[in-house]
Amino acid sequence: MTKLPQILLVDDDDTTNFLNELLFKRLNVTDHVRTAYTGEEALRLLTQDPPYEPTLLLLDVNMPGMGGIEFLGAYQRLPKGQQDATVIVMLTTSMDARDLSRMNDLPIAGLISKPLNREKIETLLQLHFQLQLPPGE
Repeated sequence: MTKLPQILLVDDDDTTNFLNELLFKRLNVTDHVRTAYTGEEALRLLTQDPPYEPTLLLLDVNMPGMGGIEFLGAYQRLPKGQQDATVIVMLTTSMDARDLSRMNDLPIAGLISKPLNREKIETLLQLHFQLQLPPGE
């Protein structure tokens, strides 16, 4: 399987980030995972010189400070080419109707409920990158 060049995890929870990074590496999806614990930190990465352009950005909906929704508002002000280089998928533990309705107008490719697992990653790779995981262990 072709690996994704870069994945950015944006989540305020250390355990979630650790487990997601471990899962991506164990499934051999990428060799390069970066983590940001806030929306502000993620924006700093994306606007550094040269800008960081992850292939996949997994974004937590609810974070202190700049949450996922607010991050996406700022993200939409980045250059169009940079936005087009990244697939954004939101992660949430809450499938609250208010969260779902707010996401209809956002530049995201999808929404996945936490926790991530092999099946969710396989679906994500098939839908957005036309990639297939090797048969499971």
